[in-house]
Amino acid sequence: MKQRKGPTGQGKILLRLLKMLFAAYPVLLPVTVCCIVFSAVTATMPAIFQQQVIAQIEIWYQSGDWTAASQVILPKIAVLAGLYVISLLTITAETQLMATITQGFLNKMRCAMFKKMQDLPISYFDTHKHGDIMSHYTNDIDTLRQLISQAFPTLIRASIIVVSVTCIMLYYSIWMTLVVLLGVCFMIFVTRKIGGGSAKYFMRQQAAIGKTEGFIQEMMNGQKVIKVFCHEEECQKDFDQINEELFQDSFRANAFANCLGPLIQNIGNILYVIIATVGGILLIAQVPNLSLGALAAGSLTVLTIDIVIPFLNMTKQFTGNVNQLSQQMNSIVMGLAGAGRIFRLMDEQPETDEGYVTLVNCKAGENDEIVECEEFTGWWAWRHPHHDGTLTYTLLEGDIRLHEVDFGYVPGKNVLHDVSVYAEPGDKVAFVGATGAGKTTITNLINRFYDIEDGKIRFDGININKIKKSDLRRSLGLVLQETNLFTGTVMDNIRYGKLEATDEACIKAARLAGAHDFITRLPKGYDTMLTNNGANLSQGQRQLIAIARAAVADPPVMIMDEATSSIDTRTEAIVQKGMDKLMEGRSTFVIAHRLSTVMNSDVIMVLDHGRIIERGSHDQLIAAGGVYCQLYTGAFELE
Repeated sequence: MKQRKGPTGQGKILLRLLKMLFAAYPVLLPVTVCCIVFSAVTATMPAIFQQQVIAQIEIWYQSGDWTAASQVILPKIAVLAGLYVISLLTITAETQLMATITQGFLNKMRCAMFKKMQDLPISYFDTHKHGDIMSHYTNDIDTLRQLISQAFPTLIRASIIVVSVTCIMLYYSIWMTLVVLLGVCFMIFVTRKIGGGSAKYFMRQQAAIGKTEGFIQEMMNGQKVIKVFCHEEECQKDFDQINEELFQDSFRANAFANCLGPLIQNIGNILYVIIATVGGILLIAQVPNLSLGALAAGSLTVLTIDIVIPFLNMTKQFTGNVNQLSQQMNSIVMGLAGAGRIFRLMDEQPETDEGYVTLVNCKAGENDEIVECEEFTGWWAWRHPHHDGTLTYTLLEGDIRLHEVDFGYVPGKNVLHDVSVYAEPGDKVAFVGATGAGKTTITNLINRFYDIEDGKIRFDGININKIKKSDLRRSLGLVLQETNLFTGTVMDNIRYGKLEATDEACIKAARLAGAHDFITRLPKGYDTMLTNNGANLSQGQRQLIAIARAAVADPPVMIMDEATSSIDTRTEAIVQKGMDKLMEGRSTFVIAHRLSTVMNSDVIMVLDHGRIIERGSHDQLIAAGGVYCQLYTGAFELE
């Protein structure tokens, strides 16, 4: 299936974001917009009241009758004051509602991203830097916050004020409005030229930030390697190069953005002077005032002072809001760039799962038939629905067979060639070979972290493509060479293998893995808090907890990928006894460089460049005198 790409145009990103906002808050969002609109319209009212009050003052000055003038002026002042009080209330409501919408929406976005991340295939995390992925939750979300909480309200408010003021200016004087619009056209030209440059670099800045965070995260994880090989200077050079790219993109973006505001503001100041000059000339020349108001009344009058003075204030208000619009371009561009990165993550193709065979608890019924049940009995069966509506059950025994499997992480470059492996229930199958021979790849295919290109993999006679991935993986226990411990207590990390496990079951699993003794010596025993991937434990202790975690899951099939690689020889002997108990009656796949770990395996597979070149028991392979015999002899001499 062709992978969908995220939206590329900023218009598409904006439209998608607005749809999501409205879907998340179908009531609060319109109410908030109404509050913004009301406060914006109210902000344009003083110009109208000012014109009417000045006109009345002119009448009072000419007639000397303050009583008549006050009867008009005072009610208008009272109405304006009332509008300001209501506007203050709407602005207060708007800020509270906008805070609710912004933080609530960001919360929903983070949850949606995390949920999406859980659905992505392993290949996505293998091909993307983890720091860059983390940047979606921090930097990109923060740009989205600025876009929603600041840029959008300012954009709506300033746009409404600009339109409203334009209508009022046209009503009072078309000539002076044309002068203002000519100045605004120049403002728009400057904004497009400078804003377009900043937009390009702000988008590059977002990508550069993700790249920088990815590099830093990589360096933090590899600090021990960096120090032991004295690689600090090289790392510093690499960081300086990446940081320089971020600096250049950020410098250019902010250089464009920072000069835009002062330019627009000064153009507005110049326009104010021009309007004052033009107004004065028109007043002196007694030029007939062409306006929508005059056209509606059907008579032209000369321009008067009660129009020029409000016009000056409206010009300031007009250019000020145009300046605000231009200043929000940066937040809009950065926000859309961040939203675009988030949408690209959310549009990634999820891990496909066409499986329909599920894993269920079962027990023996009459005539030894398999009967599905709710309670845990220690027995599982594959529940296989058929097209005719019937159900069949296959007892989970752990029979895994690979038939002529080909696979490559990159299309056209296979790393496994015609691999066939047969593991009958209770068999211990070991894989031996040089690094990169394909040992771990085989276990990745059994887990369906990746899907094969050709061949078949069957689990108890069922093609694993027909088994739901979650049920397939629930039947497999996995202990990796790289141990992952999560923030929480030791007990929590063991229970991670089976969340409903009791404390007694977790302790039993720890005893089985040989971890109980060192756990009881920890400051708080099983309640000791682990952080930073268990940094307060040794590598061997972390591996023992991982083995205990697999033991508490009690799966019918175990995969041990260098499970004892980080354990010393003495501890290995202890753990091996526990592992032997753990593997009793289970199909087990073991990957190991220490041949002492695989000597008692039922069958040993020797891999070389993705092909199985030898197979047999330890004694058979030693007798054959092939590659395994040479490896074993070399290992023995080294010991």
